[in-house]
Amino acid sequence: MPRVVVIGGGWAGCAAAVSAAKAGAEVVLLERLDMVLGTGLVGGIFRNNGRFTAAEEAVAMGGGELIAAMDAAARHAGIEFPGHQHSSLYDVYAIEGEVRSVLNRLGIEVRNQVRVSNVQMDGPEIRSVSYDGQKVEGDVFVECTGTVGGMPNCTKYGNGCVMCIMRCPTFGNRVSVAAKAGVQEVMGYRKGGQVGVFSGSCKLQKDSLARGIVDELEATGRAVLPVPSDLQKGADFLGIKACQQYALPEYVESIVLLDTGPAKLMTSYYPLEILRSVPGFERARYEDPYAGSKGNSIRYLAISPRDDALKVEGVDNLFCAGEKSGPLVGHTEAIVTGLVAGHNAVRAALGMDPAILPRSTTIGESIAWVREEMENGSGLHRKYTYSGSVLFDRMKELDLYQTDPALIRKRVQDAGVNDIFDRRLC
Repeated sequence: MPRVVVIGGGWAGCAAAVSAAKAGAEVVLLERLDMVLGTGLVGGIFRNNGRFTAAEEAVAMGGGELIAAMDAAARHAGIEFPGHQHSSLYDVYAIEGEVRSVLNRLGIEVRNQVRVSNVQMDGPEIRSVSYDGQKVEGDVFVECTGTVGGMPNCTKYGNGCVMCIMRCPTFGNRVSVAAKAGVQEVMGYRKGGQVGVFSGSCKLQKDSLARGIVDELEATGRAVLPVPSDLQKGADFLGIKACQQYALPEYVESIVLLDTGPAKLMTSYYPLEILRSVPGFERARYEDPYAGSKGNSIRYLAISPRDDALKVEGVDNLFCAGEKSGPLVGHTEAIVTGLVAGHNAVRAALGMDPAILPRSTTIGESIAWVREEMENGSGLHRKYTYSGSVLFDRMKELDLYQTDPALIRKRVQDAGVNDIFDRRLC
């Protein structure tokens, strides 16, 4: 039985662990924080726009466990807000327990508060990773450490450490395994050429908002409140966000809130003195990041070169997923790349050819196209998500966007990859 070590327990790492375990591997998942899911602990949006298609493809491919976990934790389903249709919102307070149940059921060993700090190489292969003097050996490794932070990067490329859900001061800065293995990684850029982009949303404590706003949120899942013209931010503010699917005029002219447990404020940050000038927000208080009036976390600082099997170039037994595999935005995007990376890690350990998903599927097309975009240079200045911007546009151009699960299943079956993540390889 091959041993797969997954470093990073966000949505991508959890998905990689799930698909590797289902393929028959012994799986160890190493996570820097005291909980799994990382930024997924403050996320919440799924099934919006093209993410519906990608999620149903993952289900049809036999990798639906984490999609089911999000559905089980959903507070709202089928809602609309500016630029987005048929959206679901999971409860950020409940989701970690749902995902833990999936990992436990599959026998995945999860080690929390483990900050991998070094890599031991044997030629072009990783032999082990280490933390606190302990070594963890494996046959194949999957890096899902993300590209957010840590504190020095948020200070250098952002507005300083804003005390976000990543909690770097307590658990230590993110460490790139690929970089430790000698891989030359790349950085994403935002408008104007600045390195990195800001995370796209904040969380407000519901109890700090006017009762009418909270009632609307909890009844409908959304609240869109106009901002007086003299308090509106300039449109240039939208360009700093990772989430370009929200770079619409409505997000300048209005405050858009979603109910994910807290009130999810769909902007990177908002000066508190201005926010409190808007009716209903007079006592508003941030839940995440704590300094959301000044800034947010900075991401896309460590993207690995990789192929369409999600193997990292330059290391024979290292795969990557989530933001490590490109300037991707969103939990669904992290899950589907994690499924591919974990499955192919097991194939590599067994000496099998990798599974390259056909470009007739949304997942296969996105993995290949984002790689091509990064290789020609333009991709590092753009952000890719199934829910909007350039990737959603491409889905529609190629007639990949679909909201009928039966038709999505048929497309996956016609591509010959139905239940691929449900097949035991050893």
